[in-house]
Amino acid sequence: MDEDAFGRDQAALLASRIGSFRVGRRELGALAAALGLGLGARSAAAAGRQIVLACWGGAAVRAYDATVGKPFAQASGIGVSVDGAGPSLGKIRAMVRSGKVEWDLCDSSIGASRILGGDGLLQPIDYAIVDKTATLPGYAMKWCFGTSAYSYVLAYDSRATGGTAPQSWADFWDLKKYPGKRTLPRAMQGVLEVALLADGVARDKLYPLDVGRAMAKLRQIKDATTFWETGADSERMLRQGEVVMGSILSTRARWLDQTTDKRITWTWQDGLLTAGVFNVPKGNPAGAEAMRLLAAMTKPEVQVQLLKLLGSGPANPAASALVPAELRRIDPTYADNAARQVVLQQSWYSENYQAVAPKFRALVAS
Repeated sequence: MDEDAFGRDQAALLASRIGSFRVGRRELGALAAALGLGLGARSAAAAGRQIVLACWGGAAVRAYDATVGKPFAQASGIGVSVDGAGPSLGKIRAMVRSGKVEWDLCDSSIGASRILGGDGLLQPIDYAIVDKTATLPGYAMKWCFGTSAYSYVLAYDSRATGGTAPQSWADFWDLKKYPGKRTLPRAMQGVLEVALLADGVARDKLYPLDVGRAMAKLRQIKDATTFWETGADSERMLRQGEVVMGSILSTRARWLDQTTDKRITWTWQDGLLTAGVFNVPKGNPAGAEAMRLLAAMTKPEVQVQLLKLLGSGPANPAASALVPAELRRIDPTYADNAARQVVLQQSWYSENYQAVAPKFRALVAS
């Protein structure tokens, strides 16, 4: 996905799911208690400060205000304002370079964070405050931190698969057994991996990615594949029967499952597990309080509440034991689901993206 695409898509999906967003007093109290864990005493200098959390607008503003902002303020005495203007790479860059930073904590992407951090425009994550172990392996990074989890999963239209559910990426590639159009992300992330899995590479042997082998495998189904640009596109293609299966976001897959009475559903088998991240602009007005809000958001109790209310999976592995039975099926990081997947290694993309992305784009465009 392109920069910030998961945050955008989550906001769009929330907007399609709910017209209003409310949290009851009991849930608010539970979140406040959880967010208060480990906050410690507030300094006199912190009194009266406000933290501005930037997200992607719409229902996401109400959701973050209800699940993070109000409870944190209740627990800490520090206000949280949620700004839905969309913390794009360009906006963060312009704020920091102008010296007029308005945001403290930004719902961003790994790619954008890597660029902004490399240009000296972000604060390094303070791991004296934020627990490095409270996210997926590899997602406690210098310039951003994984706060939510999602996966690229194999979703399929059970009406079009003859009653035999595909269970692997090898099935996805089998045009004889499962005739019809497929869809894959237009962005490279996660696509090379599923091609190699389809070609028989074991999950624990994926990295470093064999790019040549993956490209050759992709060419086998290129003519039967439509590449999606947004989560809404992938949902529409499956819902309207334009494709019979696809690699799509788990958040979209479970929404399709829910709204089609399981006609369109998914498997966690060989999914690509990754994280949505937040970063902190350099010179942010709230200073270290932004790191404390980030740390509070990763508490297992809070992560489970966010799964329930926002729909995003917990990034913190410690949350798995607290996930209620009724939510386990939809949680990408619940132990049984996570065991069937691969954690997407962002470090590989960091080192290889510039060299490989042009080749991938040329294949898609051919």
